[in-house]
Amino acid sequence: MKAKPNAAGSMPRTLYYLLAAQFLSVFADNTLMFTVVAIVMRQAQTPSWYIPALQSVFLVSFVALAPWLGGIADRRPKARVLIAANAVKALGGGLLFAGGVEPLAAYSVVGLGAALYSPAKYGILPELAGHGRLIAANSWIEGSTILAILAGTGLGAKIADYSIPYALGAAISLFLCSALISLALPRTAPLKPPAAANPLRRFLRDVLEFLRHPRCRFAVLGGSLFWGSAACIRVILLAWAPLVLGAQNVSDISELILFLAIGIILGSAATPWLIPLNHLRRARYPALLMGLFIIALGLSAQLWPARAILLALGAVGGLFIVPINASLQDIGYHSIGGGSAVAMQNFFQNAAMLTAVGAYTAAASLQVGPAQALLGLGALELIGVMLLMRGFERRV
Repeated sequence: MKAKPNAAGSMPRTLYYLLAAQFLSVFADNTLMFTVVAIVMRQAQTPSWYIPALQSVFLVSFVALAPWLGGIADRRPKARVLIAANAVKALGGGLLFAGGVEPLAAYSVVGLGAALYSPAKYGILPELAGHGRLIAANSWIEGSTILAILAGTGLGAKIADYSIPYALGAAISLFLCSALISLALPRTAPLKPPAAANPLRRFLRDVLEFLRHPRCRFAVLGGSLFWGSAACIRVILLAWAPLVLGAQNVSDISELILFLAIGIILGSAATPWLIPLNHLRRARYPALLMGLFIIALGLSAQLWPARAILLALGAVGGLFIVPINASLQDIGYHSIGGGSAVAMQNFFQNAAMLTAVGAYTAAASLQVGPAQALLGLGALELIGVMLLMRGFERRV
């Protein structure tokens, strides 16, 4: 059963259920992340590599299970997959709440739920909105996701500073509420019958088909560069803010990330006018500025200049990633299937994130400071963008 618009030119009513469900789930994701950081920060003699390792274990499932997760989303009613994913996330939060479980292990369970949630969330959009409303539906999803990140980062960190049990309880409750709302989504028919082929072989075939398109290769590599840098910045800030700016708790750190998120909202809003889909090459300019702003952040040592740099960094990041995502979604929808395309995209982008965070984790264990790490990341970002320009500029 496919949802129909409730009026001409309007969005289907069921899309609002999806927006509410994914808002609560993303809110809980970010609340849980800062709660785990607060747990770690309250422990004595936590090694410098531990916090970036938390991000790494969250990402492992996106990479290791990509060949299976896209197929699960495409061969089963996606609303039921969303419910199951929230249940897995709640289980990870419950392990933290119960105590006695290594935070890295518990948080990896949350990452498994998130990796299952993503292909179903984006894959169900064409089924709810239809082809004519797909771009608008993606805009609503992306906007509500950013708002959920802002809310979860700000309020979640404050709750965690006040009480870790309250924060964990809130996150678990939000996951369960998201699952309940997902019950209102239509039970759409699976897009693919159960496949007998080896999932790894099928995934490899889909990847080769998807990457045959030069525009898609540019988008995949550009998106991987963006998300690898973004993940690394997020974990570096957790060490950089206390050391350089004297941040005392996770609320202080979350306020810095809020400036980054607000910048992404502003850049995303300006993208349709500055970088339309048929001018994807223009995305290289904000990508270059990203590298320069990361270097500037590494050289900053004052609160308000750092906030201004993070705001500008988020703005150029939004200008870069929005046309990249739109290009990937457009090509994927018409080729290998919605859930499979998102899982493939997750594989590349989260592999880049895992590599970047892992490299910083290794650097932190070798006593490389966060300011030095930002300078190195900015330089690598500039090199990566120049390589992308050299390889794809004339063909995209």
